[in-house]
Amino acid sequence: MTSFTVPTRQSVSEANQALFDALEGKLGFVPNLYATFALSNNALGTYLALQSARSSLGPKAREVVNLVVSQFNECRYCLAAHTVLGKMNGFSDAQIIEIRKGTATFDARLDALARLARSLVESRGHADAARLDAFFAAGWTQENLVDLIVLIGDKIISNYLHAATDVPVDFPAAPDLDEVLAA
Repeated sequence: MTSFTVPTRQSVSEANQALFDALEGKLGFVPNLYATFALSNNALGTYLALQSARSSLGPKAREVVNLVVSQFNECRYCLAAHTVLGKMNGFSDAQIIEIRKGTATFDARLDALARLARSLVESRGHADAARLDAFFAAGWTQENLVDLIVLIGDKIISNYLHAATDVPVDFPAAPDLDEVLAA
């Protein structure tokens, strides 16, 4: 398999160098997966615009979706990053594990969101009628549904990029779900 090297600031276009500088200022470093987007002159800016776009889903809801989709796609990179972000958004280790399984029974609204997100990725977008009804019954709106689908697309992009490139994970590794469930 072709080996991918994470690009450095010096090896990317001027436009991407400016994005690296902005990421460094905001995060304190440029995550390897973001740097890998910079192999394209356009992809990093496009992806950052998508990721930072306004959404009717708040930070906790977004992390639920990110964790569910990343687990389904078995993306070690995104699971590691979103485990950190999930904790920053107030989820416990046990809650993060449950979310990764596709449920969030500790919160009825987030549970309906997690279950629908899992259903959508499993069925490649064909919403299960019962999951969709439960989503709306939990107080989510049609706007939330559209934003959920956009967020799933966002996460699939980064999951697939890591799957194709296998660049090093520069976040603490997320626990292996099978090992946690077997314990």
